[in-house]
Amino acid sequence: QVQLVESGGGLVQAGGSLRLSCAASGRAFSSYTMGWFRQAPGKEREFVAAINRSGSNTYYADSVKGRFTISRDNDENTVILLMNNLKSEDTAVYYCAAGREGSDWSARRFSSAYDSWGQGTQVTVSS
Repeated sequence: QVQLVESGGGLVQAGGSLRLSCAASGRAFSSYTMGWFRQAPGKEREFVAAINRSGSNTYYADSVKGRFTISRDNDENTVILLMNNLKSEDTAVYYCAAGREGSDWSARRFSSAYDSWGQGTQVTVSS
């Protein structure tokens, strides 16, 4: 198991930026895919972005492509989600997640590919 702690959420105006951080401990950080998901009130949790073990490959939901950037620092056991040009529809609780050992990169957008989750951090974008 991996312990994950998110930080960096808050209230921002539309068009603004936020930087979310997720600190990991436990299983060797460089051995698993990392992802970000979000859940808005009354909606199901949805995929946002993923990054592979080495950080050489990333993948984004269409709704955030070109605005969000995921990165990781395997020396610091941290994954970052930089969010630019935020919109009101980005308002949600954001969760980081650690991929299951042995899970394939092709499953990166599915929550079932992840077995450890943080507690979430609230992002609110005012219009």
